[in-house]
Amino acid sequence: MKKGAIVFTISLVIAILFILWGVIAPHNLSVITSSIQGFLQTKFGWFYLISASTFLIFAIYLIFSRFGNIKLGKDNEEPEYSLISWFAMLFSAGMGIGLVFYGVAEPLSHYMDPPYGEPGTEDAANTAMRYSIFHWGLHPWGVYAIIALALAYFKFRKGAPGTISATFQPILGDRTNGWIGKLIDIIAVFATIFGVATSLGLGAAQINGGLHYLNSGIPNTKGVQLIIILAVTVLFMLSAISGLGRGIKWLSNFNILLAVLLMLFLLFAGNSNFLLNYFTTTIGNYIQKLPSMSLNISPFNKHHNEWTNSWTLFYWAWWIAWAPFVGTFIARVSRGRTVREFIIGVLLVPTIFCALWFAVFGGSGIYLEREMHVNLSQTINSQGIEVSLFAVLAHFPWGTFTSILAILLICTFFITSADSATFVLAMQTTNGSLNPPNIIKVVWGVIQAAAAAVLLWSGGLTALQTASIIAAFPFAIILLFMLYSLYKAFKEDRPKSKKVMNKQSA
Repeated sequence: MKKGAIVFTISLVIAILFILWGVIAPHNLSVITSSIQGFLQTKFGWFYLISASTFLIFAIYLIFSRFGNIKLGKDNEEPEYSLISWFAMLFSAGMGIGLVFYGVAEPLSHYMDPPYGEPGTEDAANTAMRYSIFHWGLHPWGVYAIIALALAYFKFRKGAPGTISATFQPILGDRTNGWIGKLIDIIAVFATIFGVATSLGLGAAQINGGLHYLNSGIPNTKGVQLIIILAVTVLFMLSAISGLGRGIKWLSNFNILLAVLLMLFLLFAGNSNFLLNYFTTTIGNYIQKLPSMSLNISPFNKHHNEWTNSWTLFYWAWWIAWAPFVGTFIARVSRGRTVREFIIGVLLVPTIFCALWFAVFGGSGIYLEREMHVNLSQTINSQGIEVSLFAVLAHFPWGTFTSILAILLICTFFITSADSATFVLAMQTTNGSLNPPNIIKVVWGVIQAAAAAVLLWSGGLTALQTASIIAAFPFAIILLFMLYSLYKAFKEDRPKSKKVMNKQSA
């Protein structure tokens, strides 16, 4: 049996068993996974923080290192996609649903419950925005950059299969084709399923919350959310089987356009001067305090420690769980770029956009709460965190229309995230095929949707967070070894390039 077939079969069996567990005994699933999550957060919180910071530091090092000129492909290859399409695809795949879900909710949550200090104060407002950007800024994109760089380098420059295990060739050799290589790929598939399931669950919850906010006749219940998952599943599978260029590319471009238009509307319809000042101030604070925030788990401050477990550790685990999916997809669309160009693009462009997004959406929420004395927190507490975006839009012109646009944006982000993940899962379970069979995509599309549905049904948003944290732990270890393997490959690549150049000049 071929390696890809073995990985597909074992991964599928594990996923089906998990889904059946959730269907037959949802309470038991919730209790056991919550216990595992608590153990990992309590005993290994430091590991998540150090790992995420290590990935970011290494990515920044590559920008200034002698490896920056290495091309992700042959030396004479040009980039496959234009810069605009490239940015749109990596952004849509990397952040989509979560960014819309937490754009208002997270800064407001931190403002009313900061990691330290008094809630509802000026300091709390500054801290809220700084931590929101921290959670969505350089660290997650540092994680994505490393795995995407490794996959693109080994696939397009070395001609290796586009699998996670293939990036371990420098340290494992032919053993990447054996059981250890299969285990690496299976763990990557497991992490991808539950990392993406988290996003799909958030998307379904927010679509339901928005519809309920606009029309109270539509109940905000798990049953409605399951119907939404079913409906959107059909759409994203149609997109997935249409092919990368026709489906994901055009939807990604539409996503970024709609997101930018919604953000610009809120920026100019609101207090633009306040929002831009807030953005500028927060960027300065973020850069200044980035090192201390990156490694602060507060062993002497119980509230800050618990807050870090609830927010920062969840995010770091979520990004790591997403890394196989996002990394594989970004690698697929990054052929022909240099290491330096790739790292700068992947780190800076999405980080700046995310920071501006939070300043506009989260800043608007805090401005309404703090300066206009609108009690948004009460609305969110009574109706759920998923309605926070719609509660803010309701206080601006054309609130109903912009809320409908926001729901459309969530739906299209849902589709692009899910069909990208469907493509990646199919690719990873067919030994790195760049054109996996449609039937494999359909199978993984159903599995993803079923996993999201089971997690929502068994424990709601908390279960989604739990799944990400558990799935991320083994894959974080794999990523650390991948980093070493990539560095070793780069060291072997550069001297060869110099020898070739010396021969050519002679």
